[in-house]
Amino acid sequence: MLSAAFPAPGASCFLGWASDCSWTNYAPVRTVAGVEPSDVIDAVVSAFPGLAPKRSWGETSLFYNPDGVLPHGVYFATVKEQDGANDKASSLDRPGVFRLSFGLSAGGYEALFGPRPARPAKGGCVATGHDFTAVDELMPHPVYGWMGWVQILSPSRRSFAEVQPLLSAGYESAVQKYTRQVARLKT
Repeated sequence: MLSAAFPAPGASCFLGWASDCSWTNYAPVRTVAGVEPSDVIDAVVSAFPGLAPKRSWGETSLFYNPDGVLPHGVYFATVKEQDGANDKASSLDRPGVFRLSFGLSAGGYEALFGPRPARPAKGGCVATGHDFTAVDELMPHPVYGWMGWVQILSPSRRSFAEVQPLLSAGYESAVQKYTRQVARLKT
């Protein structure tokens, strides 16, 4: 059961936390103490300005593209609800399971998990020793961990709140990449 004392007063409040960080009455969804994929998408889009969601192939990709200058923008995060041809390590076809994934800077990733793993072969996954099917646990992305991406399957409200600082860091990284790409277009 979640405590009304979490998160700390003054912290950013997401999904089920009122603006004063007291718990509001959300009904359980998808998994025990979890959230719906649409809740995660809505919370991320409302928390981070300039995002352009794009839905395709059972996945909603969140691109940073505030001015629409780039064709799609810079990948920031994805919410995926089903396995793909080359991405089955998380078993997303299980009932109620979805994946929130997002990129971190090299330093951010390495602070959490150590050196980034080698790129896997097509259809393979990174060799990190993680159980990529475990729900509500932050870990390297099974396919894109080599690029500094992380995942959490069907996060609980508490876990989703706990990854907010990492999402913020990933957002800042996407903003910096966008700024560099737009500057290259102007030269």
